[in-house]
Order: sequence, then C-alpha cells, then structure tokens
Amino acid sequence: MFRPLPLFVGLRYFRAKRRNQFISFISFMSMVAIAIGVMALITVLSVMNGFQNELRTRILGMVSDVTVSGYDNRLNDWQAVLQQVKSQPHVIGEAPYIEDQAMLANGANMSGTVIRGVIPGDEPAVSDVGKKMIIGSLSDLKAGAYNIILGRDLAYSLGVTAGDKVIMMISQGNVTPAGIIPRLRRFTVVGIFNAGVYQYDSALALIDMQDAQTLYGMGAAVTGIRLKLDNNLLAPGIARQLATAFHGNYYISDWTQQNANLWKAIAMEKTVMFVILSLIDLVAAISIVITLVMAVTDKQADIAILRTLGMTPRGIMGIFVVQGTLIGFLGTLLGLILGVLLAHNVNNILEFLQHVFHTQFLPSSVYYINNLPADIYVSDVLKITIASFLLTVLSTLYPAWRAARTQPAESLRYE
Repeated sequence: MFRPLPLFVGLRYFRAKRRNQFISFISFMSMVAIAIGVMALITVLSVMNGFQNELRTRILGMVSDVTVSGYDNRLNDWQAVLQQVKSQPHVIGEAPYIEDQAMLANGANMSGTVIRGVIPGDEPAVSDVGKKMIIGSLSDLKAGAYNIILGRDLAYSLGVTAGDKVIMMISQGNVTPAGIIPRLRRFTVVGIFNAGVYQYDSALALIDMQDAQTLYGMGAAVTGIRLKLDNNLLAPGIARQLATAFHGNYYISDWTQQNANLWKAIAMEKTVMFVILSLIDLVAAISIVITLVMAVTDKQADIAILRTLGMTPRGIMGIFVVQGTLIGFLGTLLGLILGVLLAHNVNNILEFLQHVFHTQFLPSSVYYINNLPADIYVSDVLKITIASFLLTVLSTLYPAWRAARTQPAESLRYE
C-alpha cells in the first residue's frame, strides 16, 4: 500500500543535493530529453494535422465532393441524372462540367493543361474557384466569346495576363489531304486564379461549357456532374448510395478516391513520425533507469537504515518510484508547454528563418503548401503526454525493485 512516508522521502531525495554530481547531471538530462521528445511529438503532429487540413480545404475548393460521369467521359442524358442527384440527401450543389486535356501556347511558351468547361453561374455551387480569383471573375466566361481563365503559375509560365491571347491545341484534329491537323482555337485570357495548390495553379484552365462542347465536339453531352455536400466526410457513403441508385451505369467517385494516395501517404507519415520521435522518450526512459540505479547504489546506507527502522520493501520501492516519476512528470509537463507554444508559433518561426537566411524552405513548385499551418488536437496532446508519462513510470520499476531487495546487514557492513 502506498503510504505518505515513501512520498515524503522520495521528494526529499529529489530535492536534496547528491554526493555524486554525475547522478544529478543524468537526472537533469533525462528530464530535458523527455521534454524534447514530448515537444517534438506535439509540434510535428500538429504541423501534420494542419498540413492535412489545409491541403484538404484547398483541394476541396477546386474539386467536387462527388462526381458522376460516363465511363467514356461522356454523359449524354445529364439533365435526367442532374434531376435525380438533386433529390439525394446532403446534396447542396450540383453543376455539369466538361474536362479534357489540351496544349496552350503563347509564342514559344507552351504548357500542357487540363481544360475544364463550366457554367459560370453554376460553378460557385460546387467549388470555391470564384473566391480565388486574383484577376477577373467567372462571369467573364461567356458562351461564344472563347474566353479563358488560367491558374496563376500557368499564366506565369505562358507569360500572359488578362487581355492577352493564347492558342489552344487539342488532340482531336481535323482530317485534311495533308493528314490530321490538330484543332486550334485562339482564346482571350480574362482572369487568373490562385488556388494555393500547385497542381491546379500550374495546370488548370477554365472556359465556358458551351465553348468546350463546341471545341471537343461533345454536342449537348458533358463529361459529368459535380456535387457539393453539406458534409464532405459523408462523400464515400453518398457515392455508394448513388452507385446503387444508378445500378452501376455511371462512374461515381468521391474526393477521397481522387486523392487516395495522398491521404494514405499523410496518414502513414503521421504514424511513422510518431514512432520515430517516440524513440526520444525511450532514450529518456533508459536514462531514468540509469539515474535510479546509480541513486540506489549511492543510497545503500540510507536504504539499510530505513529498513532497520521498519520500512517495508514496498515502501523502499515507493521512494524510488516517486523520484523517477517526478522526473518524468516534470519533463512531460515542460515538453507539453513548450510543444504547444512551438506549435502555435511554428509558422512565424519559419517566416523569421526564411527572412534571416533569404531562402524559401518550402517552395510552392515542390510542395503543395509553402507554409507550416498547425492544428493542435487535444486528443493527440493527451495521447502523447499520457504515453510519455506512463513510459517514465514503467522505467522506475526495475531500479525500485532492486532498491527493495537491498539487505540492511550487507549494506551497513562497511559503513
């Protein structure tokens, strides 16, 4: 049974100056190692949470929650499909679209592009591209005017801005006596958007849907219908319901499938980083074992006197459990405070370092996001602190058990 006396003696041992200063040094370094491990875990997981949430928000601003399309990228009866999906629960927006590939050129500058034909008035119901316009607006896309809106990096690579002309070339060519000639069309740049995700800013262009139907010879057909839900986490379930309702006649996907490899990679990275950074706490726990073993050796005479005065082996064990637990508690608490503070200010620290060293640590051409957003989840913080504290408590058991086995007569023989 845990009594106040072991607690009192354990606290005195923790506060008292030791004859062996090396033990004090190891004890201090164990506490620091625990703090560093907890701080690193909280910061890294918070940054990865923030990165995942920011990336999901940016991507979902450009893609739909659920997409219904034909297996040959052609949906002829899209009006009937549109009416049917409107009646589905949780669907708050829908819009037809056409999507295909093309080559854009401005003089010697050329770039492969994904062309998306949209209805300007319907597009805000399924995406946030209208809110990401830095030049122009979606309403500038007019049927028959052959206007185009480009991503920021795509416009930069082509060397164009609003009012300039670009040539669009598509693979569906015109048959002539000289052979198949790619179909060309001149478009006027009327807008530029900045989605904040490089894959869209560098390779996506928007045109009016009727212009896309004419250009790609779609007639009245479209590629598919994009849906917006009141809760994007319900997308997989809604997609399955629609697949059942349409009896498999259409290809139905959701945002988790469209970026499945990315989300799986992020989840795996979080798990791997948790395991790797937990090794810091493991090393700290081993240091606590070493500290307490040395402390037990140093306090052999004290242990023997306490045993002689009637303290039980369990009481002796409790003294060193208290001493090691206090090291772990203070280290975990310090790491918790520093980790939360660092996670809250990690982006400011990154900006400061970039300013000092005049460099970009996260270039947008390589990474999806060029900053370090951090979202601190209470569940993650609790998981980290509890796991760290339990690890340190467990590390005290072996040294405390050794202390409890100390024989008073043997310890006092040479005193």
